[in-house]
Amino acid sequence: MQTVNTEVVVYPAPIGAVVNSDFTVKVRKPHGEWHPLSSYNVKVDMHDVRNASMVTFDCNGPVELHIVKNAGTVQAAVVRPISAGLSCALEADHISLHLDGPQQLSLEVDGDRFHNLHIFANPLEQDIPQVSNEGVLLLAPGMHHSADMLETLARASSEVRTNVIYFQPGIHHFDTSRLEVPSHTIIYIAGGAVIYGGFICNRVEDVVIRGRGILYMSDFEKTTFYRGVEINYSRNISIEGITFIDPPHYTVLIGQSEAIDICNIKTFSTRGWSDGIDMMACSDVNIDNVFLRTSDDCIAIYASRGEYQGDTRRVRVKRSILWADVAHPANIGTHGNYEGDGDVIEDIVLSDIDILEHHEPQPDYWGCLAINAGDHNTVQNILYKNIRIEPFELGELFNVRVLQNPKYNPAPGKRIRNVLFKNIEYNGCCLNPSHIEGYDKARKVENVRFENVLVNGEPLCKDKDLIVGAHVANVKVNDYK
Repeated sequence: MQTVNTEVVVYPAPIGAVVNSDFTVKVRKPHGEWHPLSSYNVKVDMHDVRNASMVTFDCNGPVELHIVKNAGTVQAAVVRPISAGLSCALEADHISLHLDGPQQLSLEVDGDRFHNLHIFANPLEQDIPQVSNEGVLLLAPGMHHSADMLETLARASSEVRTNVIYFQPGIHHFDTSRLEVPSHTIIYIAGGAVIYGGFICNRVEDVVIRGRGILYMSDFEKTTFYRGVEINYSRNISIEGITFIDPPHYTVLIGQSEAIDICNIKTFSTRGWSDGIDMMACSDVNIDNVFLRTSDDCIAIYASRGEYQGDTRRVRVKRSILWADVAHPANIGTHGNYEGDGDVIEDIVLSDIDILEHHEPQPDYWGCLAINAGDHNTVQNILYKNIRIEPFELGELFNVRVLQNPKYNPAPGKRIRNVLFKNIEYNGCCLNPSHIEGYDKARKVENVRFENVLVNGEPLCKDKDLIVGAHVANVKVNDYK
């Protein structure tokens, strides 16, 4: 028998963490010793907030999962995204699941998407900070951390090029809801650490926030616009590996910043305007391998808004899972410089994406993949490719419009042009056709192409699946010439 050299790392939940007893889960490398996994409670869906489960661990190869549903038997179980190609072995209340390596998954028993088990098998961490190194500030759990420690760290930056704040496993609280991070700092949140609070990167550079820990924000007031991580007027910021539970507002806000990398984060939200990752007036943003289950847009790409002013360009979103319990999985173009001549949002690529849900009662906010240009914005050179859309509850596949939303836009958008949907596959019932529509003769949608776009295995049909409204020029559907 061939030896499987998989390494598995598990992180017990700290005493006091909010857990969920719906499932009992353990993991092992093939034929190895079983390790119990802590199951955290995560809230989902603002329309009817419910408690789901989440387990997380690290591995670098094949693993086996043994899952017990603690109430009732299991008649059927589905693992999503469907593109993962995984199936379960069922026996009474027991479920067996084999993974080939790191993946982000949803296990849904008897069709229940709201009390499901989220399984996050992360890659092994690299370059974990050594607590004995110079410049490492080690934070023990059970105490309230203040901004003073960061000021002390900032003063030391002249002696140590990069400082490290290391949150050990356990429960951590801040004196305020969020801590400001100085330049040239690594925030390391160890697996098994749960922080009640968030972070602000304001006019800083060269900051890394990473680890396998959790930012837990369910206890924050719903009326406060606190974000998990807020990035303002900053550059060279990286966020990797951490999980966010129930932020009152966006999970990550990026305002007028550049060179931003976000990788392997996971989030769950249930509040109004609790988007996943939103950016305004930004450039060179890379989002990779994220799992966003949100109660507003998963990804929103804007130009000017409020204090943030300027164009947005060169954004890449790839290898990710978008689950919008409310609103759009991906939305581009709403906000811009309506008092001036507008902004440009351009060179945006979304690739290798699985969309697991889109549920929006208001037709003005339909569209799994939406471009809604307002505020004199020009949105151009947009590519969606290799995207798999699973059955969703309410909405439509594509929505490309120059418009003026009376709730958000003092002025209509200027134009949308050069949009390509390539290798898009949807399987499910979608009663609402997609829309492409300009605003007037001067504010058009131009050059929209659909290449190899399939609905239930058949090519997208322009007459049945798509409504092309007024002020639209040059729409090509599955025409490769």
